[in-house]
Amino acid sequence: MPQNDDVRFTSSSIKLPLFSPPPPLHHHTPNPFLHLILQNLPKFPHPFHQKTEISHTLFKFPHPFHQKFNPQNAILQFLTKPRNINPSPLLCCASIALTQNNLDGPKAGSGNEERVLISEVLVRNKDGEELERKDLESEALNALKACRPNSALTVREVQEDVHRIVSSGYFCSCMPVAVDTRDGIRLVFQVEPNQEFHGLVCEGANVLPARFIEDSFRDGYGKIVNIKRIDEIINSINGWYMERGLFGAVSGIEMLSGGMVKLEISEAEVNNIAIRFLDRTGEPTVGKTRPETILRQLTTKKGQVYSMLQGKRDVDTVLAMGIMEDVSIIPQPAGDTGKVDLVMNVVERKSGGGISAGGGISSGITSGPLTGLIGSCAIYHKNLFGRNQKLNLSLERGQIDSIFRINYTDPWIEGDDKRTSRSIMMQNSRTPGTLVHNQPDGSLTIGRVTAGIEYSRPFRPKWNGTAGIMFQRAGARDDKGSPIIRDYYSSPLTASGNTHDDMLLAKLETVYTGSGDPGSSVFVFNMDQGLPVWSEWLVFNRVNARARKGLALGPMHLLLSFSGGHVVGNFPPHEAFAIGGTNSVRGYEEGAVGSGRSYVVGCGEVSFPLMGPVEGAVFADYGTDLGSGPSVPGDPAGPRRKPGSGYGCGVGIRVDSPLGPLRLEYAFNDQRSGRFHFGVGLRN
Repeated sequence: MPQNDDVRFTSSSIKLPLFSPPPPLHHHTPNPFLHLILQNLPKFPHPFHQKTEISHTLFKFPHPFHQKFNPQNAILQFLTKPRNINPSPLLCCASIALTQNNLDGPKAGSGNEERVLISEVLVRNKDGEELERKDLESEALNALKACRPNSALTVREVQEDVHRIVSSGYFCSCMPVAVDTRDGIRLVFQVEPNQEFHGLVCEGANVLPARFIEDSFRDGYGKIVNIKRIDEIINSINGWYMERGLFGAVSGIEMLSGGMVKLEISEAEVNNIAIRFLDRTGEPTVGKTRPETILRQLTTKKGQVYSMLQGKRDVDTVLAMGIMEDVSIIPQPAGDTGKVDLVMNVVERKSGGGISAGGGISSGITSGPLTGLIGSCAIYHKNLFGRNQKLNLSLERGQIDSIFRINYTDPWIEGDDKRTSRSIMMQNSRTPGTLVHNQPDGSLTIGRVTAGIEYSRPFRPKWNGTAGIMFQRAGARDDKGSPIIRDYYSSPLTASGNTHDDMLLAKLETVYTGSGDPGSSVFVFNMDQGLPVWSEWLVFNRVNARARKGLALGPMHLLLSFSGGHVVGNFPPHEAFAIGGTNSVRGYEEGAVGSGRSYVVGCGEVSFPLMGPVEGAVFADYGTDLGSGPSVPGDPAGPRRKPGSGYGCGVGIRVDSPLGPLRLEYAFNDQRSGRFHFGVGLRN
């Protein structure tokens, strides 16, 4: 196939085949002006006359195609590109003859351009006959700018009008023919209209919706194919890919017999994904993490059309593993296959393990914030065996609180295709018992020894589920550490009557998280079921739910939160729902509103910017035990005269920090007493 190899684009190379123009009709009288036009006029190819081929080249981000394929611009660039034409001696003679024969004729213009008077301008088909469709004749005549009856024209002006006719988009060829008549020179533009559009064949579109293509071509059925409209459709298709970050575009278009249009789509499928470990200087190094551990985190798979948006999510996922310092994806062309190879460059953290220390404040302390200070230290490893498995040994110690925990987590169990994680935990803790059993004669703590295993996995976008089984032994101790079974008011501290309660709990939890931004929507539902494995073990069912919703009100932000729960069966009294405090009803001490078998707490809060990272807030809280306080074993709320319901309102400030929002608040309760509250993070 003869090709024009001198046309080049930045994002692709396009090759337009040439075709020979139709010869002059024999019934016309030859005129030298025709030869002069042919001598200077390039041939006019059309993307529908023969197949148009485009070979794409992949580039670096942000998108492999720097420009959109525009067939109309391609035609114009091809037509206006200078060409070296070697005219035959006959054509040269004709040119000389024309110049000599018209020395006395009308001339105008500048330079050496000759002008020839045209008496008549017509548009005809390629056989010299009138066009059947007058609307196409009007389109061609309207495209003319210089060629008018009784005008003196140069060859360049005729060429430019030929360009304009082709550029109108309705014609696949145009040949100017000049003939002598008794009234003067007649200029006839012999045009060949495009076919009528009667059907579409699309190849290579694996991710592009068929309905999108059908809707794009729907209004063209039964009409003459217009290149400008095809150009718009191609830009629309390419734009669909670009909006979704997909490596894809129109690669070819061909007019078949019978008015059928063949559209070819090139989609760059992923050929291979490789992991390359780099050091901090960017040099290749040997990694500690197994490549398959990283690869299984990726949602991009071989055979898929590569999406940059999906690639960005994969980068974020690998970074969230916590063992990488830097992650990037580089797409590269996979030879001449039209596919793409992905290279993920990763920089590992210096060490997968270490020692950390920190501190915090316990919300269960009622005697003042300083007594609730907690120090902590931990020994951890984040990448055991190169599989991203984590081992953590931690100790938290305060004046009252203490927690020693050993936790092993496998974020993704090998061989599982549902991203199921497994966590094994053993813990020995001592926490304040003042939330339910506040002792006027001294402190009371609840000691718990816990061990269990949990499995967690995502089951829908933004939804996560957890199931597990946990054994727990819990009992109360006085300020000297001795076991006790009754509080100051002689109420029982255990459900079994022994110094401790044993229980085997089946746990179920589901969590919904919105965008992940502070104040976004959150919903959590969990249930614990005591299993009667032994006769002494407790049997009860506890459900708890909490929800939070954030709404933007101009520069202000409204935060609504709700929580509630209920317990059925024989449960330890210290496990009753405690109402009141920093994360419950502000204005009250921790657990001072009520201790119930059921509860409901609601909160409304409006925050507004003050200065830099500082925000102000106005809030109101309400909580109630729904009258369930007396049904708790021993009725711990009754002797302590907890009202069972209450509300509080106040003001506060928020300061953003690496730990989350720092909250300092002052609230009044319905008993007309005020209290300061300090917290870290959003309300539970």
